[in-house]
Amino acid sequence: MTALTLSTAAASGLRADAIVVGVAKGPKGPVVAPGAEAVDNAYDGGLAAVLETLGASGAEGEMTKLPAPSKFKAPVVVAVGLGAVPEDGAGYDAEALRRAAGVAARALAGAKKAAFALPVADAADAAAVAEGARLGAYGFDAYKEAGRDEAAKDRKGPLGEATVLGGKPRDAAYKAALARATAVTEELNRARDLVNTPPNDLNPESFAAVATAAGKEHGIKVQVFDEKALVKGGFGGILGVGAGSAAGPRLVKLSYTSSKAKKHLAFVGKGITYDSGGISLKPAGHNETMKCDMAGAAAVFAAVVTAARLGLKVNVTGWLALAENMPSGSATRPGDVLRMYSGKTVEVLNTDAEGRLVLADALWKASEEKPDAIVDVATLTGAMVLALGNRTFGVMANDDAFRAAIVEASEEVGEESWPMPLPEHLRKGMDSPTADIANMGERMGGGLVAGLFLREFVGEGITWAHLDIAGPAFNESGPFGYTPKGGTGSAVRTLVRLAELTAAGDLG
Repeated sequence: MTALTLSTAAASGLRADAIVVGVAKGPKGPVVAPGAEAVDNAYDGGLAAVLETLGASGAEGEMTKLPAPSKFKAPVVVAVGLGAVPEDGAGYDAEALRRAAGVAARALAGAKKAAFALPVADAADAAAVAEGARLGAYGFDAYKEAGRDEAAKDRKGPLGEATVLGGKPRDAAYKAALARATAVTEELNRARDLVNTPPNDLNPESFAAVATAAGKEHGIKVQVFDEKALVKGGFGGILGVGAGSAAGPRLVKLSYTSSKAKKHLAFVGKGITYDSGGISLKPAGHNETMKCDMAGAAAVFAAVVTAARLGLKVNVTGWLALAENMPSGSATRPGDVLRMYSGKTVEVLNTDAEGRLVLADALWKASEEKPDAIVDVATLTGAMVLALGNRTFGVMANDDAFRAAIVEASEEVGEESWPMPLPEHLRKGMDSPTADIANMGERMGGGLVAGLFLREFVGEGITWAHLDIAGPAFNESGPFGYTPKGGTGSAVRTLVRLAELTAAGDLG
């Protein structure tokens, strides 16, 4: 994984494979951004003109390579677009810095070291550049064997080291910001690895083993409920979804506790390690990426580990509801009735609406501990993708202020989200003549219906929110900014920020 360092050295004298500078889109052409003064001076103040000649405009996502000035120890300058020049002298947005650093890191795959001379006014800016570089350099090649063919010989590894210029390595604020960026990006990239791992290697049991190993490493208490424990406890939702698979389901509890904590957060993640749809089989063309249906559990796992690594003054409990949804002679059928952990019965009208079933059991179990708030994360509905697209997750909650706080936190860390309602009139569509509730309701507004279903399994008086990350959890198109193709690690940073705000007493 790409190493992160800070340096106050001048760009001209730093030994590196490339110097990364920022260029913004001005009203009359590209404008060289702060941080690149030494580079611009070496071009006699003409760097912007050179870049414009090469076709650069400063637009976000743009990248231009050019030879470094003769006296520089780095051979290449990489200019990355930051978007529009900030108005009224304001600084560059942290997300613009993350994305620009990510574009550069991807372009420099195979390089040993790159110096990032992007606008860094404070420790927060340095952290944004570091995060973008580490996340942009990510690659998943665990299943590609080097040396077996010509393509393997040409394969480039990630950027070896990203040095953030303008960062003060001995300053406490900068050191803390870099340490946070390191922990967040390492765990977010581990979540990406889990999402990208093929389902023949990642099933509920092996996922639980990963969580157990991480718990030992970072001082997190881990409890695994295997099939016998699930049967004994009456977890009908998790058992019902996993009934058709040879790989048995699991419920994993990760407990990070701080002696200085005054609040307790519970995160609940949907962990369907492969979703065929069960008896309600998905149509052709919809199965190929269903290894990503455990992205919610991966996000929760990564967030709890990050909270532990940062030593946050808040208790955080993660619940991973793990199952594989497969069709077989033992699989749950449409029309079956499951008795959930809460005691409530659910008529299963569609076995492909399985995520809400495993989450329902985990939500009720989490509620028993009376946390101050519960947040569940799930790749839950295609309806949310239709509503918000592939880059934005929906946020529903039983408390408007809490929902607003989550949306604000997600924006702060660079994740796109949108507040969604829970219309009461949609609840009636889940009435069942056979059971207490059905797992399906009206087709229109299906993402909201799923949220209403989950709300039924949250303990009375507990603040709760639901994050439907079905769109941004898995990127099927090409990479952009610091986002790779495949697993993205969606919601990890939002959950970590919620934990930080809670620890600081700024959230509820």
